[in-house]
Amino acid sequence: MAHSHGHDHSHGHANKRALAVVLALTGTYMVVEVVGGLLTGSLALLADAAHMASDNFAIALALFAFWLSSKPSTPNRSFGYKRAEILAALANGIAIVAVSVWIFFEAARRFSEPPEVLGGWMMAVAVVGLFVNVAGAVILARSAGGNLNMEGAFRHVLADLLGSVGVILAAGVIVVTGWTYADPLISVGVGVLVLASSWKLLKEPVNILLEASPPNINAAEVGNRMASSPGVAEVHDLHIWTITSGFPALSAHILVGGDEDCHARRRDVEDMLRERYGIGHTTLQVDHIGDHAPHGQRFLPLGKKSE
Repeated sequence: MAHSHGHDHSHGHANKRALAVVLALTGTYMVVEVVGGLLTGSLALLADAAHMASDNFAIALALFAFWLSSKPSTPNRSFGYKRAEILAALANGIAIVAVSVWIFFEAARRFSEPPEVLGGWMMAVAVVGLFVNVAGAVILARSAGGNLNMEGAFRHVLADLLGSVGVILAAGVIVVTGWTYADPLISVGVGVLVLASSWKLLKEPVNILLEASPPNINAAEVGNRMASSPGVAEVHDLHIWTITSGFPALSAHILVGGDEDCHARRRDVEDMLRERYGIGHTTLQVDHIGDHAPHGQRFLPLGKKSE
């Protein structure tokens, strides 16, 4: 039986610094955008401000999740609070959906009664927001890869960057033509973009919480590959899941030949899983054929049919 995993703590600190810097940027601009939206009468600005508020919540939640997930494990919580990052990502996805629903509702109301909008000031505020969101997106893009929690924060900021572009377009139309319907129309477009960005944030955390196999790992292939290791006769009771982003885990029951060294065969399979699939946290029970009745799906060496 083996348990091993490696996390780059320096990378974790870098992620936290990136989130803190972006939170300061978006938090400051959110206040500017709310004031600007109220003074100009622009729903597009207020919609963008609402999404910015969800950004701040998402980033603050991500920071809290990083802090919580770094707490040491205990006998009763053997993985500590690693799943806090996944719960934060799921909460962020739900928050994005809620913001989108509010934008659609408010846009529908304004289509029937479009208020006067100060297009020039609306554009000025939106341009500042564009620069803020570009800066935030660049900072988070460097850290988002491979971490669902960081990717959740990045998708929030990216959606808000697109929202700023939409506000600028709406302001331009209003300044040039005076057509105030551009404001709720662009808001609906922003809402659609925001809603689309929530899909991955809802799908991946749910898959992890349901302990599905990681999307980049084919469980059947892994089972057959394990069964094809020298001396191994079959593998069954195979489970592959994700503890948190970048932390896959595997458990299985392996049957080997009667004259095989169980410990040596286990080490061989562990090495293969680590090198070929990047799975470093494994729990393998190894028995000789006939010592233990197989149960669950059976995986046989490549070339033989699995049952």
